[in-house]
Amino acid sequence: MHKKEIILIGGGGHCKSCIDVIEQEDKYQIKGIIDLPSELGKTILGYEVIGNDSDIINYIKAGYNFLITIGYMGDSMLREGLFDLVSNNQGNLPVIISPNAYVSNHAKVMKGTIIMHNAVVNTDASIGQNCIINNKALIEHDCVIKDHTHISTNTTLNGGVMINKNCFIGSSSMIRNSVKITSKTVIGAGSVVVKDVIERGIYIGNPAKKIN
Repeated sequence: MHKKEIILIGGGGHCKSCIDVIEQEDKYQIKGIIDLPSELGKTILGYEVIGNDSDIINYIKAGYNFLITIGYMGDSMLREGLFDLVSNNQGNLPVIISPNAYVSNHAKVMKGTIIMHNAVVNTDASIGQNCIINNKALIEHDCVIKDHTHISTNTTLNGGVMINKNCFIGSSSMIRNSVKITSKTVIGAGSVVVKDVIERGIYIGNPAKKIN
């Protein structure tokens, strides 16, 4: 069966992890990577940088699929802007799910999101657009994760947690059940969030406290 072709937007370290997931899922053939003009012609894990942001519209017109593969470590503006560029011009942004992940049949995952190796998305969870659910993340039942959010490696979201748009939840952090986190919030690695976060900022510690 002929596989559909996909173009990756962003050529850093996160791109490498996404390549591995795409190869393992085996639904899409990677056409190439969009990156800075200075990177044109270089390769990442054997895939060539075939253009820069100015070429995206032409590739949309040619019918390619896309995935935003720029990482997000606290500011999602670049990821969101590129997602909107593709989406607003009717480009297709499929969901990518590692075959090593578990996603409940009763969960919802929206376009442009990647579910990475050994992540778990449990029943009635809802994952928004252009999210990263990173390796070994646990998204429990009835969680809601809004658009452009990164749930980092080995993070636990217990039942009924709501994470609003443009958040970064750091590695090995834990969010208590039914906690709500406001948009544009960063939770530092290893933090434990036991109550609602109603003011955006950076939070770290156990229990997590605002530092900025």
